[in-house]
Amino acid sequence: MHPENRDNETMTKGVERMKRFVCGFLCLCLLWTGLSFAAAENEEIPDIPEIPEETGLSDEEIEEIQELDADEPIERVTGKVYPVPTLADFDMSSPAIYTCTISYNRPYIYKDTDPNMKNYAYKGNGSIKGVEVLYVGLRWMIVRKDKVIGYVWRQWVDKQSIEPVDPVNTPPFNVQKHAYIAVTAKACHVRKNMSFNEGEEDDGNNYVILNPGTKISIWQMYEGWAVVNYMREYGYIDPNELTDLRPVAPTDEELFDDCPIAAYTSYYKMVQNKTNISRIHNIAVGAKLVSVVLQPGEIFDGNAIMGPYGRRKGYEEAPVLIDGKTVPGYGGGTCQVSSTLYNAVLQLPGLKILKRRAHGGGGASYLPIHCDAAVGTDELNFRFQNNYDFAIRIEGCTSSDGALSMRIYKVH
Repeated sequence: MHPENRDNETMTKGVERMKRFVCGFLCLCLLWTGLSFAAAENEEIPDIPEIPEETGLSDEEIEEIQELDADEPIERVTGKVYPVPTLADFDMSSPAIYTCTISYNRPYIYKDTDPNMKNYAYKGNGSIKGVEVLYVGLRWMIVRKDKVIGYVWRQWVDKQSIEPVDPVNTPPFNVQKHAYIAVTAKACHVRKNMSFNEGEEDDGNNYVILNPGTKISIWQMYEGWAVVNYMREYGYIDPNELTDLRPVAPTDEELFDDCPIAAYTSYYKMVQNKTNISRIHNIAVGAKLVSVVLQPGEIFDGNAIMGPYGRRKGYEEAPVLIDGKTVPGYGGGTCQVSSTLYNAVLQLPGLKILKRRAHGGGGASYLPIHCDAAVGTDELNFRFQNNYDFAIRIEGCTSSDGALSMRIYKVH
């Protein structure tokens, strides 16, 4: 049709339709090709993000992605579990581990960890300074302020304000040293409590069942059970389902040849849909790429080693975080690789962290609150330097069955 055959009103409408089409197309391109895999930090507890209609995804695909990004619910596990400290275990004479400032948008010290309870024991005016930290849990900390003892969400702590009371003997904030490594000898049940029904493969008491030959690390042994981190809860493994159980060196001095000096394991969901299967694939690609040797003085750069995050590197499309929204993108899952490695690196004082940023809100749900390290852009990267006088070897291990383990060894 020739323009001269249109009247001015029709032409104007056509131009407006074209503008809307171009804008929508550009938005779609940015969402599908963006490399920003994590949200800028904000301190609100995030809701499951809504995905704009411009992505062109089906309702089923949107539901899949939102399900993968959702935090694990706080589960009231019944049965025998590791005795996590409560307020009853502390009083005014209990020694503090750190001092800090509680800030951000909710400067509250709560009376209970029940998310449905709104009451609090102490409230600051924008921030609460001089808070004593008595215990650091996976989600909550137990703190003391002005003769009040209560709970605080981990993400509400101003990380720049954290000071150890005993700098010599206190590990850095966020450190959780894993004490053992092992390999699964058979189908290995990561259980919700320290009990099981004999002879039943899946009795409903499992977070995940690992395949034989999976490498894991263990936080500690408790009453004959191996205690591990599963998302933001503790899981329990019968040692009879493990083999090659060995200690991790408590310091950077090996206990024996080929003894890891640090180890950490995180877990991922085994939902069998296309988006999550691609995420599991990307975790395996990333774990292989970060398995490198770092010489004295050498710098580990997550984006340089795992990127560029595209098809040519072997990645598939999987859920990523862009500007606080979960959308498909190449390399989704690599943040879990960098985050798991971050938790192993934290255990070694000779590895200096140069750049690290958590995801927004409470951080990635597969780790304790704010124990993650996002990658994907210049702003979001995980970098550290080997300041030891010996080389280190990083070993990333995953069997694509729910567990991702990072081990760090000395190189002789």
